[in-house]
Amino acid sequence: MASEGKVRKGFYIEEELLEQVDGLLEQADVKSRNEFLNQALKFYIGYLTSEKIENYMLSTISSVMHSTVKDSENRMARAMYKLAVETSKLSHVIAYSHAIDEESLRKLQVRCMEEVKRTNGTISFEDAYYYQNEK
Repeated sequence: MASEGKVRKGFYIEEELLEQVDGLLEQADVKSRNEFLNQALKFYIGYLTSEKIENYMLSTISSVMHSTVKDSENRMARAMYKLAVETSKLSHVIAYSHAIDEESLRKLQVRCMEEVKRTNGTISFEDAYYYQNEK
């Protein structure tokens, strides 16, 4: 008297496991060993499947994050390149239009390095203006 969709199969099981199944039938809220084994198999299949899904999701998320970081890195590199070109143009225009002796240029280099280090790169035009005009 097999239920619809079920087939009868024979398999071997350790006696100790069968005794544990019998002891857990009530706790599992099932009426037979057959129901218990069906639930246990479904649970184990779900566990194995979810582990595969979890590994797949982790690798997918990792791949997406890697791509996002790489894209951000490329955008930042392009922006930094454009900024460097503009800074170079500005430096050439200033050097062309102002006669600065080498000693003053060396002092300015040291001052700028210290300022960038002290302010962690957050320099402002206003600070430079006040410094240049306090003399």
